[in-house]
Amino acid sequence: MSLYCFDNHRTPEQLAEMQRLEAAGICLFCPDAFRKEGTQRILWEGAHWTITPNAYPYKGADLHLLLLPHEHVEDMADLSEPAQLELFTALAWAREHHDLTYYALGVRNGDCRHTGGTIRHLHAHLLVGDPTPDAPPVRFRMSS
Repeated sequence: MSLYCFDNHRTPEQLAEMQRLEAAGICLFCPDAFRKEGTQRILWEGAHWTITPNAYPYKGADLHLLLLPHEHVEDMADLSEPAQLELFTALAWAREHHDLTYYALGVRNGDCRHTGGTIRHLHAHLLVGDPTPDAPPVRFRMSS
């Protein structure tokens, strides 16, 4: 089974990177590969989670962070209890560090072919939209 769901890519650049990583057998969101690939900055890291800016942010987002569990699972319910608990520590850090008074959190669970996700590694999207009246809304795909 593929590590990536190619049909859900948003840009040609993202698709090319997904294909490169798949051919190399690399799950970009697993900690060793994430550090080795070195394409994204680590903003915060705990024992169970890493926070990084999304390399392919959603249109209309003023801020788009990814919260990546170190465990390779596809469903939040499959995370270890310590990882489940540390998610809230990561969220609190992001809220405080970015001085957020509002944000959205999106998580897809299960088979990315059906959730709209691009990678078979659980991750959370922390999104802040542009509050100006004419700004486009941020769209988060939740299905195939």
